[in-house]
Amino acid sequence: LLATLFANYAGADSVQESGGKGKGGGGKKKGSSFQTVSALHRENLNKLMTNLRSTHPHFVRCIIPNETKTPGAMENPLVMHQLRCNGVLEGIRICRKGFPNRILYGDFKQRYRILNPSAIPEGQFIDNKKASEKLLGSLDIDHNQYKLGHTKVFFKAGLLGLLEEMRDDRLALIITRIQARSRGVLARIEFQKIVERRDALLVIQWNIRAFMGVKNWPWMKMYFKIKPLLKSAETEKEMANMKEEFAKLKEAYAKSEARKKELEEKMVTLLQEKNDLQLQVQTEQDNLCDAEERCEGLIKSKIQLEAKIKELTERLEDEEEMNAELTAKKRKLEDECSELKKDIDDLELTLAKVEKEKHATENKSEEDKVNTLTKAKAKLEQQVDDLEGSLEQEKKVRMDLERTKRKLEGDLKKDFEISQLNGKIEDEQAMSAQLQKKLKELQARIEELEEELRQSGCQSRC
Repeated sequence: LLATLFANYAGADSVQESGGKGKGGGGKKKGSSFQTVSALHRENLNKLMTNLRSTHPHFVRCIIPNETKTPGAMENPLVMHQLRCNGVLEGIRICRKGFPNRILYGDFKQRYRILNPSAIPEGQFIDNKKASEKLLGSLDIDHNQYKLGHTKVFFKAGLLGLLEEMRDDRLALIITRIQARSRGVLARIEFQKIVERRDALLVIQWNIRAFMGVKNWPWMKMYFKIKPLLKSAETEKEMANMKEEFAKLKEAYAKSEARKKELEEKMVTLLQEKNDLQLQVQTEQDNLCDAEERCEGLIKSKIQLEAKIKELTERLEDEEEMNAELTAKKRKLEDECSELKKDIDDLELTLAKVEKEKHATENKSEEDKVNTLTKAKAKLEQQVDDLEGSLEQEKKVRMDLERTKRKLEGDLKKDFEISQLNGKIEDEQAMSAQLQKKLKELQARIEELEEELRQSGCQSRC
C-alpha cells in the first residue's frame, strides 16, 4: 500500500534526475557540492510547508485498546493513560477552558437566524454584531458560554454543536410543516377535482335524461332544424363582444406596460440608492476601524507618556534631593570657611603678638612659639587638603549637574528648570571660585608662616 502511495513521488524524482542528467551531459550539478546541512534542511522544510498548504491535513492518534490484541476488549486505565500521555486530555481541557470555536458575525447571522427570526427586525438595517448579539440573547442557552469579539463571536466547546442541533431541529420542524402544508394543498386540489367531476357527471346525467325525454318531441325536432340558422346572429354578437373585450385588453396592456416601465425605472433608482448606501456603510465601517485603531494607538501613547512622566518626576525628585544635599554641603563648607577665617584671624593676631614679643622673649619661648606655629601650619595644611577634597567633590557635583541639565534640556525642554539649574551651577561655580581664592590665600599665608618659622629658627640659632 505504501509503495502505491509513493509511486508518483518516486516517478517524479526519477524524471527530475533523468532530466538533470540529460541537460548536464552526465556531469555534476553546478553548486551541488556547496549545499550545507542547514540549506538541505531548509529546502526540505519549505517543501513540507508547501505540501501542507496545498492540502487539508487531519491528524489521527492511534490508541491501543488492550495489550493482548483481543478484539472488542477495552482496558479503560490503559486508554486513559495513553490519552493523558499524548496530550489529548490536556487539549480537551484547554479547549473547554477557552473558546475554540469562532464564526464571523455575518456568517453566524446568515446561518443561525432561522432559530429566532423575530429577534432581528425586518425592513431596517442592523449591524451584524448587534444582530448576532440580539439573536444569542433571545436563545435559551448559557450566556457565559460565548463571548463577542470585534469581528467574530467565540464559543466554548460544545455550544456550537448545541446550536447545530437546535438548527437541525428547527429545520426538521419547518420542513415537516412545509410537507404538511404541501400535502394539504395537493389533497384539497384533488378533492376539488373530485367534486368538479362529480358535479360534471350529475350535469351530464341530467342533460342526457332531459335529451332522452324530448328527443322524439315534434317541437324539439323543429328546434334542431331552426337552431343552425340562428348561429350567424350569435356569431356577430360574439364578434362584437370579442372586439370590445380586445379593446379593453389592449388598453389594460398599455397601462400595464407603462406601469412596468415606471416600476423598472423606480427599481433602477432603488438599486442605485442601495449601492450608494452599501458604499456609505462600507466607508463608515472603514472609518470606524481606523478610529478604533487610532484610539488604541492614542491609549498606548498615553500609557507610555504617563510612564515617562512618572519616570521624569522621580528623576526630578532625586535631583531635588541631590540639590538639597548640595545646599546643605554648601552651608557646611561656608561654616567651615568662616571658622577657618576666624582661625586665620587668630593666627594673624598671634603672629602679630609674636612679632612684638619676639625680641623680648627667650630662646625657649621662641622654640615653643615655633612649635605652636608648626602645629598651626600642619593644621592649616590639613584644612587646605580638606578644602581641596571638597573642591574636587564640588567639581564632580558640578559636572553631574551639567549632565543632568543637558539631559533635562533634551527630555523636558523646560526653560524654568534649566534656568534654575543654570543658577545653581553658577552658584556652585562662584562657590568654587571663592574656595579657590581662599585656598590661594591660605597657601600664601602658609608660605608667610613658613618664612617666619625659618626666620625664627635662624634667630633662635643665633
